[in-house]
Amino acid sequence: ATQRSSRRAFVAVMYGVHPCARVGVRVNEHTSRAAQRALNERIDRDTDALLVIDVQEDFIPPHGALAVRGGYEVVGVCSDVMRAFEHVVFSQDYHPEGHMSFASQHEGKSPYDEVEFPYGTQTLWPDHCVQGTKGCEFHPDLAVPSRTMIVRKGHNSKVDSYSAFYENDKVSDTGLAAYLKGLGVTRVFVVGLAYDFCVKYTALDARTLGFDVIVVRDACRGVDMDGTIAAADAELADAGVRTIFTVPVPSQ
Repeated sequence: ATQRSSRRAFVAVMYGVHPCARVGVRVNEHTSRAAQRALNERIDRDTDALLVIDVQEDFIPPHGALAVRGGYEVVGVCSDVMRAFEHVVFSQDYHPEGHMSFASQHEGKSPYDEVEFPYGTQTLWPDHCVQGTKGCEFHPDLAVPSRTMIVRKGHNSKVDSYSAFYENDKVSDTGLAAYLKGLGVTRVFVVGLAYDFCVKYTALDARTLGFDVIVVRDACRGVDMDGTIAAADAELADAGVRTIFTVPVPSQ
C-alpha cells in the first residue's frame, strides 16, 4: 500500500471561479432543470458526477498543437451539461517538456507513429499541453464552476496518461476513483476530448472500477485515426457503457 501511495499522480485544484462566469450564464434552478432536459436523463445530484476530459487549448482548432476536428463544438455543450451536476471533475493533460510520448523525443519518428514502451504500445504525439503554456490551459469559453475538482495527468515524463483514473501503465492511479467514491458517486457521465482516446479510456476504467458510465456523445469529438472512433464505439458498448445525446438547451 505504501508503494502504491508513493506512485500517486494525483493533483487536485479547486478553482475559485463563479459557476459559468466565463460564458455569462446566470446559474439558477431553471438553468439546472434545462440542463437536465438537455441530457434527457434524470440526474441525481448526490450520486452522479460529470467528468470533463481535456477541454484544453491544444486540443481545439484552429491553433491547437493536437487539434481535434470539431473540438470547439464541445465547449458550449459541456458548459451547458455541467449545470445539471453538483459533482464536476475536469481532467487536464499536464505534460513536462520533453515528455516521452512526444514524437520530437524519438529520432526518425513522426507524430502518430507507434513505438513500444515498457507498458505497451504507445502512439507518439506532437508536443502538446506542456505545463506553463497556453496550450495547457482550459479553453477560455469553457465554464469552470467553483465546485470543480481538477485532476492533472501525464506529468510523469516516462508514462503517458489517457484515462483520468490511471496512467497508461495501469499501475499509477490518479486518486480520482477514491475521491468519487468518498463523495458517494456511483455513476459518471463522461464528455470532452478526444472520444477515441482519453474519453474512451476514462469510461472503460470507470466501468472496471465499478461505476455506471454514460458517455454524452455529442459533447465529445474524436481524432479518428484508422478507424479508432468505430473501435471505441465497439469497446465501450462491449464494456456496458451507455451512450446518450443531448437536445438543444433553451437560451437563457
